[in-house]
Amino acid sequence: MPSASALVEIENLRHDVDGALSRHLARLGDEVAATGPGTAALTEQVTTLLDGGKRLRAAFCYWSFRAHGGAAEGLARDAVVRVGAALELFQAAALLHDDVMDASDTRRGRPTAHRVFEARHAEHRWTGDAERFGTAAAILLGDLCLVACHREAGAALDALPAPVARTARDLLDAMMSEVVVGQYLDVLVQAEAWGLDPVADEERARLVLRAKSARYSVERPLALGAVLAGAAPEAVTAISAAGLPLGEAFQLRDDLLGVFGDPEVTGKPAGDDLREGKRTVLVARTLAAADDETRLLVTKHLGDPRLTDSDVAALRAAITASGAVTGVEALIEELATAGLSALAAADLEADGREVLTGLARAAVDRAA
Repeated sequence: MPSASALVEIENLRHDVDGALSRHLARLGDEVAATGPGTAALTEQVTTLLDGGKRLRAAFCYWSFRAHGGAAEGLARDAVVRVGAALELFQAAALLHDDVMDASDTRRGRPTAHRVFEARHAEHRWTGDAERFGTAAAILLGDLCLVACHREAGAALDALPAPVARTARDLLDAMMSEVVVGQYLDVLVQAEAWGLDPVADEERARLVLRAKSARYSVERPLALGAVLAGAAPEAVTAISAAGLPLGEAFQLRDDLLGVFGDPEVTGKPAGDDLREGKRTVLVARTLAAADDETRLLVTKHLGDPRLTDSDVAALRAAITASGAVTGVEALIEELATAGLSALAAADLEADGREVLTGLARAAVDRAA
C-alpha cells in the first residue's frame, strides 16, 4: 500500500496546497507586519506549524471531489485546492488551541507555540509572567488562523456557482462549530467524575472524539469534496457514511499512539497523553477491565505531569495487561471495515475510489 505522503503527492496535490498556503501566508505576513513592529513572529510561527502537516484533510477533500466527477484542472479544481488549504489553516488553529488547553510542550517534534512565545518573553526579559504571555500569544495565533481559514475558503468559494458555494459554506461552518463544541466536551469530560460507570465513560470518550476530531478529520472533508464536485445530496450522504467510522478509527489510532507511539516518529514525548490525563476509550476500557490494584495505579497517576519514564512504562504495562489495547485495536478494525465497505458501496469513479481507499488505510494504520 502506498504511504500517505505518496498518495498526497498524486496529481501534484501537496505542491498545489502548499503553494496556496504560501501565497496566503505571504499576504497575511505583509498585513500583520504593517500593523505594528514585533508582529512578524506570529506568521513565522504559523509557517513553522504548517510545514509539518500531512495534508490528509486536504487530500480527503480533493480526492472525494475527483471521485465524484470533479475535473483534474480548471476553476473548480483550483477552488478545491484552496479549500484544502483552508482546512489546513483550520487544523492549525485547532492544534494551537488544543496545545494550550493540554499544556503540551511539543508538537511535531518542535516546541509548541505557547512554549516558543514563553521562551521569547524570557529571552528578552520582558516584564510580566512569561507563561501567561506565551498562552495569550498562542490563543491569538489560533484566532488568526481561524480568520485565515475563513478568508481562504471564502476566496475559493467565490469562484464557484452560488448553490455549490452556499452548501460548502454551510458544511464548513458546521464543521467549525462541531470542533469548538467538541473541544469544550473534552474539557468537560476531564473535569467530570470518571471511573464510576465504564460503559458511560467509553460513550462519553467516543462522543468527544467524534465531535472534536473524527468529523473534521475525515467525514467533513469527504463531504466537502463531494459538494464541490456538484454531487447530489444522496451522494454526499453516502460519502459521509464512510467518513464518520473512518474518522473515529483515525482518532482511536491517535489515542493509541499518544500512549505507545515512538517519540522519534510521533514528535511527542512517550506517554504524553498519560501525563496530560486524557480520558480516552483506551483509558475507559482499562478501568473497566482492571483489577483493584491496576485501577488504583491508573487513577493515581493519570494526569500527573511529573510522571517519570518508569511511571509511564508501568502504566503502559497495566493498560496492555487489562486487554484494553487489544480491544481498541479490534474496535479500530471494526470501524475501518465499516468505513471501507461504505466507500466501496458509494457511487464513485474508480481512480478516485482507489486513492480514497489508500488514504483511509494510511490514516488508520499510521505510526504518527
